[in-house]
Amino acid sequence: MDFFEVIAKRHSVRKYAGRPVEKELLDRMIATAETAPSSKNCKSSAFLIVEDKDTIAAISEMRDRGSAFVKDAPAVIVVLGDETKTDLWVDNCAISATFLQLAATSLGLGSCWVHVNARPRVSGDPASGTAEEYIRNLLGLKDGMRVLCVVAVGYPAD
Repeated sequence: MDFFEVIAKRHSVRKYAGRPVEKELLDRMIATAETAPSSKNCKSSAFLIVEDKDTIAAISEMRDRGSAFVKDAPAVIVVLGDETKTDLWVDNCAISATFLQLAATSLGLGSCWVHVNARPRVSGDPASGTAEEYIRNLLGLKDGMRVLCVVAVGYPAD
């Protein structure tokens, strides 16, 4: 599949076949995302692959809207930014996440981005905390590492 076919074919996939994603494909997606440009080539993006079903189910509860479908994905990639490297970590992560999704498409996989950064857990209820705080606590992320999004990945159901 050439570049323009990948661009045309990419779309958000929220329903996945029960088939697991091979480690080699997940690793290839990460390797591709690591080639994404970043401000001053600081390479502030990082990635965490989650395949444990219970952890994926917990991740799907990070927001009251737009994340429930994640529970059925065979893999989730958490896209992280190191804010100690640059104040442009959000921009760098967004570019990296896009490369990640394009790589998924080129490998015959479906994916869907779920925004985490600055999103509330419960819409209209600031006391509920943020999706990022929830993910940080769930995964035990170290200080300085921020969460932009999670990308659900799997073979499309249809």
